[in-house]
Amino acid sequence: MSEPDLNSPAGYLVVLRNRQFLALWLAQILAQLVDKVVLILLIALAVADGGNDVNTRESAIMIAMTLPAVFLGSIAGIFVDWHPKREVLILCNFLRGACIFAIPFAPRSLAVLLLLTFLISTLTNFFAPAEQSAIPLIVPKKDLLAANSLFTITEVGSLIVGFAIGAPLLAFTLSLFPEAKAYSREVLLGSLYVISGFFLFALPKDEIIQPKKVGSGIWTDLREAFQYVRHNHLIGGAMLQMILLYAVLGAMQKLSLNLAEVVTGNREEFGSFVASVGVGLVIGAFILGKFGKKFGHRPLPFIGFVGIAIGLMMYAFVTNQWVAWLIGSFIGVNGSLIVIPMRTAIQEHTPENMRGKVFGLLNNGENIAASLPLALIAISLDFLTGVFGTQNGGKQQIGFQIVLIVFSLIVFGLGSWAWKRTKKALSNAL
Repeated sequence: MSEPDLNSPAGYLVVLRNRQFLALWLAQILAQLVDKVVLILLIALAVADGGNDVNTRESAIMIAMTLPAVFLGSIAGIFVDWHPKREVLILCNFLRGACIFAIPFAPRSLAVLLLLTFLISTLTNFFAPAEQSAIPLIVPKKDLLAANSLFTITEVGSLIVGFAIGAPLLAFTLSLFPEAKAYSREVLLGSLYVISGFFLFALPKDEIIQPKKVGSGIWTDLREAFQYVRHNHLIGGAMLQMILLYAVLGAMQKLSLNLAEVVTGNREEFGSFVASVGVGLVIGAFILGKFGKKFGHRPLPFIGFVGIAIGLMMYAFVTNQWVAWLIGSFIGVNGSLIVIPMRTAIQEHTPENMRGKVFGLLNNGENIAASLPLALIAISLDFLTGVFGTQNGGKQQIGFQIVLIVFSLIVFGLGSWAWKRTKKALSNAL
């Protein structure tokens, strides 16, 4: 058996000529953009009454949006394996649209908004593993890297563009239909979800669903998924590397606040540093999708972790905003060397009847990994600030530098170990 080739895309034009993939990709672009704008709308509705608990209301909406990913990701993956991906994707988009349409008719209370937020996020977490599992059904193996590159570009691009255009789009909608202020934004966003759902009717209807085993259920299938990942070192190693990457990206949200304070003196400018990482991810995804074949069998994920560790180390000593943006882009490019080949490997080498379970577990792991470092880094920064003082300038920066240096060494160590585990599995597959 030959070694799996993780870096052999056929190029963007080939996958975009695939009408079923094109429909799925357009649905992804539209749905992910709407996801970001919906969060902005829900937060705006939650704080519309004002009061002294604005921060609490904002945080409550964000928590309600996050909780389903933590608790339901794996269960959603199992459900996806039991049903045709086409039906799951269409139903999720139509139901998300219905939730948005229901907002103008629902009581204007925080509890109702939290419930609707939780429902929308739950449907999104069923949509995600179905979407990832659908790609190998409609794209040949040789084209998977290019397909995943496009999905990564739009996934990150929607994060940047969605939050950038969200507030202006909602304000423009209100100005365009002032007499429909109570429902115009909801009609727009709900309709976009429905349109995204219509794109998905182009997906194949003839998917073969493996019958459930006798005695199978959610917990039985969940245990089976854990055992599969544990014993399949190639899949487990690929998942581990992606989870580590999401831990780094989660930590970057907190580190960017401190970096903005050091570089610009204003913590509120942290968004540009987060965006620079996203820009790097898009650039790296484009390069991989277009020219990935030329990279042969180079250890791209290992190179990615080394690059991220170097970038974090450089952050510790940067004082210029432009240099900081360039380093952020450098970190993003190296992140793409991990996420695209590893996501492709999971799609290629996971049996069809296990893909939903595996991507559900991966979704769980990524969301937990993106949240956990926030607390650990915050505690470390508070502790080191206490040790070195709270003066402006040098002493406060020392604690930040120590955290970045230690974090970069941890990323290098864990990333190297995770790649070594995956590389060993690839060697055993020969």
